[in-house]
Amino acid sequence: MPGVAEPHAPDTRICVVTRPAFDNEFHKAIVDNLHDGVYYVDRDRRITYWNHGAERISGYAAAEVLGRGCRDGILDHTDEDGRVLCRTACPVAKTLADGRPREAHVYLHHRQGARVPVAIRVAPITDGTGTVVGAVEIFGDDRERQATEARLEELRRIAVIDPLTEVGNRRWVEMTVRARLDDLVRYGHPFGVLFVDLDRFKAINDRHGHEVGDAVLRAVATTMSAAVRGTDSIGRWGGDEFVAICPAADAAGLALAGERVRALVAAASITVDGGAIAPSVSVGGAEARRSDDVGTLLARADDAMYRSKQDGRDRVTIDMTPNLDPDPDADGATAADATATEA
Repeated sequence: MPGVAEPHAPDTRICVVTRPAFDNEFHKAIVDNLHDGVYYVDRDRRITYWNHGAERISGYAAAEVLGRGCRDGILDHTDEDGRVLCRTACPVAKTLADGRPREAHVYLHHRQGARVPVAIRVAPITDGTGTVVGAVEIFGDDRERQATEARLEELRRIAVIDPLTEVGNRRWVEMTVRARLDDLVRYGHPFGVLFVDLDRFKAINDRHGHEVGDAVLRAVATTMSAAVRGTDSIGRWGGDEFVAICPAADAAGLALAGERVRALVAAASITVDGGAIAPSVSVGGAEARRSDDVGTLLARADDAMYRSKQDGRDRVTIDMTPNLDPDPDADGATAADATATEA
């Protein structure tokens, strides 16, 4: 189109119009029928052209807006926080002032009252001497971008959330435990973990089917989330195994948290075929040590959980193996050294 420069990026919605006049009806028909909205303003921000795309996206017919100022409550752009831009941060006004093209994501006011997200491109209109005599704004429905961002956020969420139970997944457990271990080593922030395993879960699946088994897993995850403190967090390790991460918890605190989880799960029930399934869990707990990594810490909690299984299930066992880590306040002396010295 004469007077229209090529886009500066591979985006058909960006163009620089050097004058508002059309050379012929053919060129006007092209712009009139672009999918995106296009409108021109003069130096006073009065609207001099309004295409069919602008009518479709905004709900305003050309006859309603031509000759009016773009600041007269027509598109009435706001940012995502609801701040009105037309009088303070209008992209068109800025481009008229400095002659620079601009891009932004804003919300326009639809004729029917709704706020519609749009991506806008503003470019200056100049005369033969390069003087800015107006501006052109091209705007398109931005809901596709928002939907794409929502999908990306969902993918990020899926990466760390177990889709069945809506608690953290195995990757999340590993990341969180690793971060807590770093805090323990650097800052001395203690924590512990609970390893929780459903009792006789295979029998539930075999007798009632996997759909009922899934319902049991969801019920246990929800119950565990309600049972722990607000600072604690729950993740599904895999299958019928869950991990609770408990900041600032020693052996006694882990025992209390584990007993709360055990008792509340035992009080839950899932109705099926006119009857009820009353699940139970075996719980093992372990305090984190400076020498731990994710594997060794969870292995100690897992071993404690298996002792709960061996002792009859539906109970809590806390790992009490001696901590042989050096005392960080003893200038490198080990706990064994301190004991020998005292003796």
